[in-house]
Amino acid sequence: MPLRDHFRPPLTNIASWEELHGAWPGVIAFRLDTLLPPDFRCGLKILLGTLVEVDVGAYELESARDFEPDAGSGLAWEASAPTLLLDTDELTPPEYEVRVYDESASRRLVAAVEIVSPRNKDRPSARDEFVSKCHAMLQQDVCVVIVDPVTNRGANLYAELAARIGAEPPANAEAFLYAVSCRPLHFRDRTRVETWEHTPAVGSPLPTLPLWISDTRYVPLELEITYTETCRGLRIA
Repeated sequence: MPLRDHFRPPLTNIASWEELHGAWPGVIAFRLDTLLPPDFRCGLKILLGTLVEVDVGAYELESARDFEPDAGSGLAWEASAPTLLLDTDELTPPEYEVRVYDESASRRLVAAVEIVSPRNKDRPSARDEFVSKCHAMLQQDVCVVIVDPVTNRGANLYAELAARIGAEPPANAEAFLYAVSCRPLHFRDRTRVETWEHTPAVGSPLPTLPLWISDTRYVPLELEITYTETCRGLRIA
């Protein structure tokens, strides 16, 4: 099934983009677990980034309502009015991530698949946080795959990651949609990052990328197959 636009009508009249982002990582993980060697397994990290508002008053005891602190005690002190620092619906961007672990090496993280969300792209701080996370994983010898199906935001997080590590702009630096696998390698005192870049488009099939689990082994990350299965499972095929 070719990639569809999950951020504009007519598809948004049927299903929200959160449905795809919530289900796709699980389908990818299930598929990878059938392909990975026995010592490797997948895990999921889904962080919705929604703040929870706790009603403190609901936990007050009945007897506490009649309590009045003594004027000379510290309990009588009142804070001044606060200064508004931030008023936002989400403090942190959501994360949709598939992780691959080497169970034979104390469950070491060896690869991560990052599904980009609109919140990852819509403000400089969110983009910086996403790029910093990917950069940190590369520094820890983790293969990082970035899949960006977001059509209503213009940033290219892969290009920003390339700039962060001091590389030249990639060939698809101007693309809004992209899929790339990044593998760090070490040669004596030198470090290099190899990439497999694709520029998918709405109406075109998604690529298969190498997901490196060691310096010499990889498994296919079948984006088209898992995307199709996800859409069919959600009845948005």
